Amino acid sequence: MGIFRFRLQSESGISSGRFDAARNVLIVLGALLALPTFASKAMADATELPATVGSSAAPESTRYGLFNLLDTRSAYGQGIFPEPFLVDDSDGEENEARLDWFHAEGPDQGSDVMTAEVEKGFGPLTLELEVPYEIDHSLDIDPDTGLGTGSRMQGFANINPGARLPFYEFVSKDGLVDNTIGGAIEVGIPTNSPVSKNAEVVPKIFDDLKLGDHFTIQTIEGYSQLFGGGDDGNLETLEYGFVFGYSIKHTQLPIAGVAELIPVFEMQGGTELNKDQHGHMSLLGNAAVRLNMDNIGPIQPRLGIGYIFPMNDGAREDLHSGVYTSLVFEY
Repeated sequence: MGIFRFRLQSESGISSGRFDAARNVLIVLGALLALPTFASKAMADATELPATVGSSAAPESTRYGLFNLLDTRSAYGQGIFPEPFLVDDSDGEENEARLDWFHAEGPDQGSDVMTAEVEKGFGPLTLELEVPYEIDHSLDIDPDTGLGTGSRMQGFANINPGARLPFYEFVSKDGLVDNTIGGAIEVGIPTNSPVSKNAEVVPKIFDDLKLGDHFTIQTIEGYSQLFGGGDDGNLETLEYGFVFGYSIKHTQLPIAGVAELIPVFEMQGGTELNKDQHGHMSLLGNAAVRLNMDNIGPIQPRLGIGYIFPMNDGAREDLHSGVYTSLVFEY
């Protein structure tokens, strides 16, 4: 469930060929989600060393949790993965507060979304609560006079409680491959404001992969269903996102006050699964940077700014460009 939902518009009569293409893309996305784990397992099998002859003690296991599916060596929940912007967060958190502002400009319309968020960890389980306030602007052009009249809707959008939990972790012997797969759920509670009329439920699956000391890939897929009346009632959407990050430590790039600089590239997409625009796809990109600042006592501020742009025709129908700013406090 993104902080800001674009209303997808397209011409009627989506061809079956276009939907087949969308379906094939989703199959590939699912395969990509599972690939890191299979690859990392194969690497582990290939590099596993035989036990020393005559060894009197087996090495201490790092496995724990239900059916020993988790690993104490995992980077999950250790602040290694950068906080995303458009894409839903999937890393484990202990204590986090966050303030975001997203400004988007489209054809004869614009939007501002301010979001306050808190997250609290209980072991591997992370609970979160998002409270967004949305302001939508539109410009209606009179075809006879060519003059425009503006309109504005605003109010609290859906309040979103959520939870996420890892259920499998793999760490290679040398620690270069570190992969976590988990599940999450988010619920949108409508406030009955002009911008919030429909309840939403989004179960999700995520994959957080660290390769080496610098590179991370976060992948998330969710199935969104809206409940209630209106044009969006009972709408079903497949949501997916990718977050690529590269960590640059202060020792590599000594910027005063900055402990870590992380260039980030995101892709956030959605495909409608029913109703009039069945098969319609929208894909957004975000070129961003996250600055993890030096601690101020027990608090670490993390600043972020990103440039949002459409990556396909479906997204261009609603967005020309956008700016996303984010301020996170880890404590």
